[in-house]
Amino acid sequence: MLELRNVTKTFGKDVTAVADLSLSLQPGVVGLIGHNGAGKTTLMQMIATLTRPTSGQILFDGTDIAARPDAIRARLGYLPQDFGVYRNVSALEFMQYFAALKGVRDAARIRRLLELVNLHEHASRMASTFSGGMLRRLGIAQALLNDPDILVVDEPTAGLDPEERLRFRNLLAELGFHKLVIVSTHIVSDVESIAGKLAIMKSGRLVACDTPDTILERARGQVWSASVSPVEYDILRKTTHVLQALRQGNRVALRIAHPSMPCDGARLSEPSLEEALMAQRYAVKEAA
Repeated sequence: MLELRNVTKTFGKDVTAVADLSLSLQPGVVGLIGHNGAGKTTLMQMIATLTRPTSGQILFDGTDIAARPDAIRARLGYLPQDFGVYRNVSALEFMQYFAALKGVRDAARIRRLLELVNLHEHASRMASTFSGGMLRRLGIAQALLNDPDILVVDEPTAGLDPEERLRFRNLLAELGFHKLVIVSTHIVSDVESIAGKLAIMKSGRLVACDTPDTILERARGQVWSASVSPVEYDILRKTTHVLQALRQGNRVALRIAHPSMPCDGARLSEPSLEEALMAQRYAVKEAA
């Protein structure tokens, strides 16, 4: 469905935001994971045809979208990280405006989408009175207006409360049965229960693209628990990758990523997905 071949994006002479990235994606939920500055937003902007690759190709059903952007735009829903709305219109008017831009003439669909994101009771309110979370939900609704085959959402749960985050995760999981849903986030919990694949980016490069189970399996045998003195902790944080440190009286409880026993008394532990991802990034850094 969507194939990226050796995609690179540079800005000026010295900044490489995405470096020689290749990836093949089919319908399902894909979590794009990485720290801020890893290149996630730039990659999504290229998929959404807002910017062009410096080199390489992005193919949608075999068509180069840099050469023919309209091939994907009609079948794409996009929610950027910084989503702005016309604040002097109501939520309903905003949706009607974007529906007209996208050629959607089904008024009932607008109402259904506002209900889906729990804004149907606020359809007549001015967007200028909305909270940040409400504006985010309005952005989600507009991204779904044209019933897209590919949905690209960048940091979608920013500003949402826990109940809204859960509702949105469930929505993405449902959409992923029939569509390609690409979710960019640095919060692993946003995608760990719904993503069939996790694409991990670091410094513009694709570190790995695997199922959550594969990533967890790779980290088994590398995550340790230990209880140490503050002096030992000072040594370990310089010589190992400390995932978590918690002060407990005169001891420090640690979670550590390391290929072998990092200290006396350390015990192998079952990694969480977030710990597995951190351990993988650490391993890549050590290899480099």
